[in-house]
Amino acid sequence: MHKKYFFFDIDATLTDDATHKIIPSAEWTLHELERCGHFVSIATGRAHYKTVSFSDPIGIRNLVCCGGACLVVDGKTIENIPLPIENARELIRHAEEDGLGYVLMLDDSDAVFMKDYRFLEQAGRRTELTTYVYEPDMDPLSLPEIFKIYMALPKGEEDRHPWTDLQGHIRMGNYLNFQYDAKKDGILRMMERIKGPAEDVVVFGDAVNDLVMFDPRWTSIAMGNACQELKALADYVTRDNTDDGIYHACRKFGWIERTCPLL
Repeated sequence: MHKKYFFFDIDATLTDDATHKIIPSAEWTLHELERCGHFVSIATGRAHYKTVSFSDPIGIRNLVCCGGACLVVDGKTIENIPLPIENARELIRHAEEDGLGYVLMLDDSDAVFMKDYRFLEQAGRRTELTTYVYEPDMDPLSLPEIFKIYMALPKGEEDRHPWTDLQGHIRMGNYLNFQYDAKKDGILRMMERIKGPAEDVVVFGDAVNDLVMFDPRWTSIAMGNACQELKALADYVTRDNTDDGIYHACRKFGWIERTCPLL
């Protein structure tokens, strides 16, 4: 069987939004792909520490995470790139001028650092597990590395702050998450690392932030529950993720041959 190189988004692609757990047929398919000799990787915007909490229990050891900034090959972290530091500092300068609260992710953990309480006052606590570290003497503009910036900004206010386009970001409730936003670049660096041809890449996604990894050089598959923008770019639209879309796509294209015993 001709070897392919698979990259899967997590949320609403591999997992059920209702349970936040991997869909059983999807987990079976990932391992069946590996059994057939294919390369299997996660491709997600999640930080490394969050990604491994998902990937380790299901036994997937290749990762393109942190929006493409971090590569893990066979369980070994190869690189983890912070935000471009001048972009990060410019975002912080604008936030200070406009009175917007922010917290900073400075390492691979759930800790975020803040010099005041404005983020919590303006956006509230993040819904995911977060350790808030108060550092009143911190000088954000002198930090050598910043991995993510969480900035308080109500929905619909982006047009009043056009500088937010300086760095890729996604909306999370009442705040923006500025993060490395180059899944495609991460996939290409991974392919260089493992010496695989780009034309044999297959990506699966569902959301707007997956647009960056849909590329005409390879096969791009949108879940049936994907946004319309992604479906419009896809080479193929499979069933919804909860309707065993990953399994059915892989069977359709002949990447696996056995029938999933869970169905």
